[in-house]
Amino acid sequence: MADETTVAPGVARMREALKDVPHEPGAPKPDPILVADKVVRRFGGLTAVSVDHVEIPRGGITALIGPNGAGKTTFFNLLTGFDKPDEGDWTFNGKPLAGVPAHKVANQGMVRTFQLTKALSRLKVIDNMRLGGTGQRGEKFWQSLIPALWRGQEKEITERADDLLARFKLDAKREDFAGSLSGGQRKLLEMARALMVQPDMVMLDEPMAGVNPALTQSLLGHVKDLREDGMTVLFVEHDMDMVRDISDWVIVMAQGKVIAEGTPDTVMADPRVIDAYLGAHHDGTEHDPDVVAALEAEGETADE
Repeated sequence: MADETTVAPGVARMREALKDVPHEPGAPKPDPILVADKVVRRFGGLTAVSVDHVEIPRGGITALIGPNGAGKTTFFNLLTGFDKPDEGDWTFNGKPLAGVPAHKVANQGMVRTFQLTKALSRLKVIDNMRLGGTGQRGEKFWQSLIPALWRGQEKEITERADDLLARFKLDAKREDFAGSLSGGQRKLLEMARALMVQPDMVMLDEPMAGVNPALTQSLLGHVKDLREDGMTVLFVEHDMDMVRDISDWVIVMAQGKVIAEGTPDTVMADPRVIDAYLGAHHDGTEHDPDVVAALEAEGETADE
């Protein structure tokens, strides 16, 4: 492990903030940005999500992991307004979000990306970016008829979009159609577009899924940069090496419930997590390091 004097400021800050937090499901955090209580989602007779209590620490990178069908993406959809729960409440920056539609959730500073990218293929890259700007006066019918009311704002939005494209090394693709980008470049575009909202929290659903290995390190670097910029990140991921590399805190779901929380190293060695991924052992033997290694291998190949 790197010496404390050599780690990034954001990493050191989160280690200090989380050092006394219990490694148990629903553990209270010193400054949570998102707090969820009794969130339940059923599909017929199946309970896909049943989360008693979760707090996401502000300014850190939290991984949400679990085996196939654990309910991770469904939980994401509920929190961001893309689905409605049967029960439960949650707050973001102290404001209730249950029942708030997705576009208003984004306007409050909590934005997300998708496992399957949502770029508008027949629009240029720069136009996809401009669409991410909020509160655009030109989107209102009567104001759109008077260019003087929106031209200045559109110029500011375009400048911000160009800055982000340069940051994500997509500026050379500015005038290309989004449909011509590779899978990894679309992931970068979606992350860049999310930042157009100037959010407090970014939620990433399997950001590395389908990404060429050549772009993986670039994406990882951008996620780490979000923390250094003071943003909060919550992401779903199966790649355990990535989880260990960038996460400050890990939340584990299985069968719709949160079964474990803690630092990456603690969670990877937790028997509850190993059982969830590999199946409970019924012979009474204890888990050993070889089983933990198998857990990592399982996570690298799993799909949601």
